Amino acid sequence: METNIINPPHLTPKDFTSNQEVSWCPGCGDYSILKQVQSIMPETGREKEDVVFISGIGCSSRFPYYMDTYGMHSIHGRAPAIASGVKTTRPDLSVWLITGDGDSLSIGGNHLIHLLRRNIDLNVLMFNNEIYGLTKGQYSPTSPTGKVTKSTPMGSLDHPFNPLALVAGADGSFIARAMDRDTKHLRQVLLEADQHRGTSFVEIYQNCNVFNDGAFETFTEKDSKPETTLFMEHDQPLVFGENGNKGIYLDGFQPRVADLTNGSFSKDDLWIHDKFDKFKASMLYRFFGNEIFDQDLPRPFGVFYKRNRNTYEVDMNEQLDRAIQAKGAGDLDALLRGKNIWEIK
Repeated sequence: METNIINPPHLTPKDFTSNQEVSWCPGCGDYSILKQVQSIMPETGREKEDVVFISGIGCSSRFPYYMDTYGMHSIHGRAPAIASGVKTTRPDLSVWLITGDGDSLSIGGNHLIHLLRRNIDLNVLMFNNEIYGLTKGQYSPTSPTGKVTKSTPMGSLDHPFNPLALVAGADGSFIARAMDRDTKHLRQVLLEADQHRGTSFVEIYQNCNVFNDGAFETFTEKDSKPETTLFMEHDQPLVFGENGNKGIYLDGFQPRVADLTNGSFSKDDLWIHDKFDKFKASMLYRFFGNEIFDQDLPRPFGVFYKRNRNTYEVDMNEQLDRAIQAKGAGDLDALLRGKNIWEIK
């Protein structure tokens, strides 16, 4: 994964660490994510006063307290609206939105999709633990069907969201997935997300060791990880398995697993990942269980898709400049009256 890292300034990760005691449960995956975010901050080349962290409600939303930057712990599901306001009025700031699967995909669902379609230049980190942790273990929009929780004692009947497919449906311009326990890879994804101009959305598999322990262990444990995870690199074949002994190839529009050890396939036969290819990315989002394709496929991690398109805050401020130049300070009364005026006699 290529990243054009800016030479670090005089700051260190410690400079981005606040004096607040971290109050997550011992063993929570949030600690790992916090550590990696703090570690990349000096490499973005920004001063602390030029960075803002905004969160909603949930365990993940304590994040701004632990960053020695500007920040706001806002209200449930509304962090995208507040972050949008910050970025559009201060385009010079680096804005990070911290949210969870419940905060962003339930009460905050509409706010999230409108942020994505507008393509405001900020970074969304969605901590997905497939549970409501702060309110003590109710099922969430990403909990799998049949999940037994305090609010679904007989098992959830809801079909879970596929977060990245939802983001793609809202025309997200940077779509990625990482995990809390692969810190080197997480760090690379965070750096690339920061460099993207537009809304960067990173889903992070995060273990809630109290209310949903082991939800992603098949992707994180040493024995199972090689067979179940696919780490994508741009312009490289999709290879996975122990010592890279397997790969993904396309049989028409069906992705299939190739065995690279028996001579039937080589790396030249495999699907080459192109993070600028929207149509192939739409297939990769669906490597999610076996509902779509007729074969069990590994779960992809990395940057699925990115594209450059206009950002909302730039277009908005250019429009304001044009309005001011055309009519000076403007006439608020005329604006409120509009063009459709009737005179009653």
